Amino acid sequence: MQLETLKIFCDVARWSSFSRGAAENGISQSSASQAVHQLETRLGVKLIDRSKRPLVLTPRGKVYYEGCRELVERFEDLENRVRSMADEPRIVGTVGVAAIYSVGLHHMSRFVQEFEGRYPQASIRLEYLHPRRVLERVMNGGVELGLLSYPRKWPELTVLPWREETMVLAVHPSHRFAGRDGVAVAELEGEPFIAFDHDLSIRRAIDRYLRHHSVQVEVVLEFDDIENLKRAIEVPSGISILPEPSLAREVRAGTLVAVPLQGASPDDRLLRPLAIIHRRHGCLEPAAARFLELLTDQDRSRVPADSPQPARPVAAAAAP
Repeated sequence: MQLETLKIFCDVARWSSFSRGAAENGISQSSASQAVHQLETRLGVKLIDRSKRPLVLTPRGKVYYEGCRELVERFEDLENRVRSMADEPRIVGTVGVAAIYSVGLHHMSRFVQEFEGRYPQASIRLEYLHPRRVLERVMNGGVELGLLSYPRKWPELTVLPWREETMVLAVHPSHRFAGRDGVAVAELEGEPFIAFDHDLSIRRAIDRYLRHHSVQVEVVLEFDDIENLKRAIEVPSGISILPEPSLAREVRAGTLVAVPLQGASPDDRLLRPLAIIHRRHGCLEPAAARFLELLTDQDRSRVPADSPQPARPVAAAAAP
């Protein structure tokens, strides 16, 4: 029995699809089906329930999948370590990166340009997605790296804190707060407020901050798309609290004003933490490992808020 056969089975199980598993390995769907059938014949048990769509693992198949996945990942880790032992490893291939929209828009372009300039045979494929989709893409192996805000602990993932962004008040230039050097949180009482959707971590963080200061705003609109949220402030339909870097373009254009929030003390600030995530098991491919090094380099990671637009986006399902 070859490790390639185990990898085919793992990919079919991971995608719940023979066609997707076959595509991952560059073979036909019938070849993938035959490989899994050979494993089932050898074991004398059914590993996959083919009567359901999408495909599901049988109880024995789940046990076998967990063990095989560990074996395949350890083998891939071994191969990658041997490759990396070369004096000058050849950095080639495409690194998949999924990011929530505001992170990708304001931070990634300079990193992408520097990486591709340093490694001409490698490239970065950026996807901008809802936070849930970022997690899904990293967990199912669709991309190597993910960038999101308000990270938690996930058993399957390694979470690397990346940076913190100050949250500020975003207002229309005609608003009475626009000319101020700062606005006390208490002054937001009763203000028409444009909020993020309830299921987003950034919304829950803002709500907690306002409750902590015993402030109630009047939520007039809700969005899961930070760009539409900013457009609503420009109408103007109300004010909002947003990460300061995400307002750089509008502040330069004069369509929005970013005003500092003043809490009860200098330390009473609302910050948005950002993190880089990747799968815990298995070693990153050399190109992905080098891009991660570039992102986490302390000197290079201090990207100005007015960074240019990111290169070659492949998806634009905007999410904060």
